[in-house]
Amino acid sequence: MPLLIREDDVRRLVKVEDALAAVEAAFVEQARGTGTNMPRRRVRQPHGTLHLMGAALVERGYWGFKAYTTTREGARFTVMLYELRGGRLLAIIEADRLGQLRTGAASGVATKYLAPQEADVLALFGAGYQAETQLEAIAAVRPLREVRVFCRTPERRRAFAERMAARLGLAVRPAQSPEEALEGAAIITTITTSRHPLFDGRLIHPGAHINAAGSNAAVRAELDAHAVRRATAIFVDDVQQARFECGDLIQAHQRNALTWERVRPLADVVAGFHPGRQSAQDITLFESQGVALWDVALAAEVYEKAKASSVGDLVEFGDG
Repeated sequence: MPLLIREDDVRRLVKVEDALAAVEAAFVEQARGTGTNMPRRRVRQPHGTLHLMGAALVERGYWGFKAYTTTREGARFTVMLYELRGGRLLAIIEADRLGQLRTGAASGVATKYLAPQEADVLALFGAGYQAETQLEAIAAVRPLREVRVFCRTPERRRAFAERMAARLGLAVRPAQSPEEALEGAAIITTITTSRHPLFDGRLIHPGAHINAAGSNAAVRAELDAHAVRRATAIFVDDVQQARFECGDLIQAHQRNALTWERVRPLADVVAGFHPGRQSAQDITLFESQGVALWDVALAAEVYEKAKASSVGDLVEFGDG
């Protein structure tokens, strides 16, 4: 019988360090060809959208899919995890926290492989739920000296800065403008739902690394054409998926600021097939749309920890 694993269980079982390890391993399988990803598909109707994405990790021995709905009432996430060889359903996992962790972990992995080793100042654009794990994961791979957070609402950025400073023991402060956030920043992370660029890409300092994690629709763009054009090396989670839902790159391509031949999978860097950053002056860019490989990898970790800890409820489902 499969395990039903609730949100509170996920919170207890895995932390950002677990997510970093799971996502990094998924990138390696992706590069080796033993990780198969199905780009997100969407079913739209007048009241909302159903999103579907699937993946298999052959070396890890799991496959599965994430399904989530977005309506005016909010978003609801579920991951179904299966045993690879026999196809047996192993777990049904409530996946809001799981998705937050894996999204932050992906930026953490990109930062680990692409940001300068001495990078210690982060400009964070966005102060919502997802921004928390972006900061946690980046702080786990670089010794941050200062974090500047900017969003359009002063009260939200102030509250975020206070909350995360207390949680992580870091110097996190609200920035009063995008320009203030960017000054001297060696790492830049965007995690918003903005349809318009958040800052002038000409302000990015040479040598910076950028994680653009909010734009997963063609109509959204957190980065302008200047930022994309200046990026020396551009990496994505899935090239096929990026070509139809990465608004930053799609809009830059429409403005003749990008050719798709410049875009490479980050998995190649993580697996050692591509050097990534090649000079101290390079501006590196990771465009993160979110892929099911990460969901399946972290769901497998949740499932294994749940079994070991006797967490979750067995449910009657099919042939079990």
